[in-house]
Parts: sequence; C-alpha cells; structure tokens
Amino acid sequence: RVSFMNNQKPQKPTLSGQRFKTRKRDEKERFDPTQFQDCIIQGLTETGTDLEAVAKFLDASGAKLDYRRYAETLFDILVAGGMLAPGGTLADDMTRTNVCVFAAQEDLETMQAFAQVFNKLIRRYKYLEKGFEDEVKKLLLFLKGFSESERNKLAMLTGILLANGTLNASILNSLYNENLVKEGVSAAFAVKLFKSWINEKDINAVAVSLRKVNMDNRLMELFPANKQSVEHFSKYFTEAGLKELSEYVRNQQTIGARKELQKELQEQMSRGDPFKDIILYVKEEMKKNNISEQTVVAIIWSSVMSTVEWNKKEELVAEQAIKHLKQYSPLLAAFTTQGQSELTLLLKIQEYCYDNIHFMKAFQKIVVLFYKAEVLSEEPILKWYKDAHLAKGKSVFLEQMKKFVEWLKNAEEGNQQLGSQVE
Repeated sequence: RVSFMNNQKPQKPTLSGQRFKTRKRDEKERFDPTQFQDCIIQGLTETGTDLEAVAKFLDASGAKLDYRRYAETLFDILVAGGMLAPGGTLADDMTRTNVCVFAAQEDLETMQAFAQVFNKLIRRYKYLEKGFEDEVKKLLLFLKGFSESERNKLAMLTGILLANGTLNASILNSLYNENLVKEGVSAAFAVKLFKSWINEKDINAVAVSLRKVNMDNRLMELFPANKQSVEHFSKYFTEAGLKELSEYVRNQQTIGARKELQKELQEQMSRGDPFKDIILYVKEEMKKNNISEQTVVAIIWSSVMSTVEWNKKEELVAEQAIKHLKQYSPLLAAFTTQGQSELTLLLKIQEYCYDNIHFMKAFQKIVVLFYKAEVLSEEPILKWYKDAHLAKGKSVFLEQMKKFVEWLKNAEEGNQQLGSQVE
C-alpha cells in the first residue's frame, strides 16, 4: 500500500483567471497617419541634424510604431519633411521637420550620410524594402512638384542607393513618364543620378544593374521621340560630364545594330540574294550605325560559317569548307580593304578552327584560298605569323603556315603561281 501511494504522480497546478499582460514585442502603438507623423517629427526634431542619432531614433521607434502600416508616411517625412499631397507638394495642415533630405545641404557627402540612414532602417526592418521602392517610384513621378535643388538631392540620393543595392534599377521606369520626358525633367534628373551612381561604383557596375532589369537599351527614352538619337544622347550627357555613359549607350546601340545586321545577313544568304545587293545593304548599315569594317568582316565570317551543316569527318570537312568559302570570297573581299580588317579575319579563322576541332587541319588551306582570291594579302599574313596571332592552337597553326610564310617572304612577285610545296 505504501508502495502504491508513492507511485502516484502529484497533480499539476492549473491556472485560473484571465491573462491581461501582453508580451513586450506585441506592444505596438497603433495611430492614425497624423499621430504617426507627429511622433516621427517630434523625434526627428529632438535628434536634430545628427544623422547617427536619427538612425538610432528610427531603429528604436520601429519597436513601438507601426512602420509596416505607415511606411509611406515615414518615407515622405524622411525625404520631404512631412506628408506629401498628390503632385509632390507638402500637405499644408500638417506639422513638418527640417531633418529631411530636401532641407539638407545639396552635396554628395550629405546625401551619402542620408543614404546610410535609409540603409540601416531597411536592414533593420526588411519588410520596408517594398514600401521604400514604391516611395521612390512615387517621388520620381512627383519630380515636377519639387524645386530644382530638391530634385538634385533626390537624384544624388537615388544614385547612391542604386549603387549600394538598396534600390533596384527598375525604379527608373518612373522617369519614362511622358510629361517628365517632354519637359526635360527626366534627362536633367538622370544626369545627377548617374553621376552619383558612377561615383560610388563605375560604369561597368551600372551596366550590369541596367542589364538585369532590361533597361540597358532604353536610356534614349529619357528624351522625346524626336530627340532619341545616339548623337543627341551623346552630346547631352558628354556636355554634362558623363562621357562614359555616352560611350556606353553608343556601344549598346552598335551591339543592337550588329545583331540586327547578322540576322538580316543570314536571311539574305539563305535566300541566295546576289552579292552586289548584300554588299550594298551592309555598306548602308555600316554608314547608318557607324560600324567599322573590322566589325563587319567578323560578322560576315560568322554568318558565312553558320549557313552550313558541316561534315563531322575531319578529312571531308576541309574540302567542304574550301568549296563553301570559295563561293563567298567575293563578299569577304568587299570588306577587307584595310590591313586591320584582313588581320581581324585571320584571327576569326584561327579562333573558329581552334573552337571547332574538325577544322584544326583546315586552317592553312583556308588562308591560302583567301590569298588566291585576294581576300587576304601578304603583309597581314606575315604580321599574323610574326606576332599578331592568338594563343589558341598557336603551335599547330604556325607549323601549318610555316612553308607558306617562307614562300611569301621569298616570292619575287606577289601574284605568281603558288609553289608546289604549298599545295
């Protein structure tokens, strides 16, 4: 019996009554936007212009104020000093603060310090990321409602935040608003923005960010349709001190034009268009898009080589290549009028033969064919052999070319029949 009594577990006490106390982290004060604004403005006024103190205040306030609900109000105050009415003006009946971006000094250092405030706030409260992005998009649409100085500060701040990854380049879509573009506001804003962005990073980093959101080919849309030319863009941004951006856009246009040219060339070749028509088309495109002969000869080579299904057998592919390239040599000859173009073609042939293993032994045969067809001349071939070749397959190709190069050096006349040792 004693044993039985000892084995019984003591009964657990039960809680009775109601629990009123909430955990500390659940204690979020809920206000209407006006009360929320008053709390933020009062706190900012107390911190003054010490931005480290501002960052600490904002960090602490997030524990008791509802940032999630009032993100727009919070960011309006930090940028403009108070809540913004539609169009970008400050609401008249509201209190405001001078501890904000628009009331700060208009210089890069001050904007870098403000960028730190936003960075710390958004790192601390990750859920504010989307709200901040929406805020910046809205602010960009309100640009006409701000003074020139306010626009400049916002542009510098946006550039810095784009550089450090707090903002995504997709926010720039707001700058393509028809009214902003028409009145020149977008282009002027973009100058300040890109200056601070490139200052923080470099043009290559900017290019990567733009490419990620498919905006690398849209920068000319910062101007009205009648001014969307490379020349106008280049002049405007070069004069504003952004030569690297001008060159980037020029390169982008050239890349686009080159892709278009290659696509059209392949279609013309597959249709079997006469060479004189193809040559005329290519020369017009070169002039229109400022494409060099070296670039064109590389495009033609690539197009010519992509129009054929090549034999997989090494012993047959050389014969097939010679027959095919002989047919297209007049087209290539039309765009090798400069030594540099000939050298470009030689390098492209070397690269192709190296990358396509079945062509390794065909390199010398192709060069000799082009020499006979007057696509390539003596001097560029000798230069290629001496010091202008690529490292790819160098020893194989130089060995192949050895006898031909010796013949070129010893030949008394450039147009004499090739010696039997070359054949």
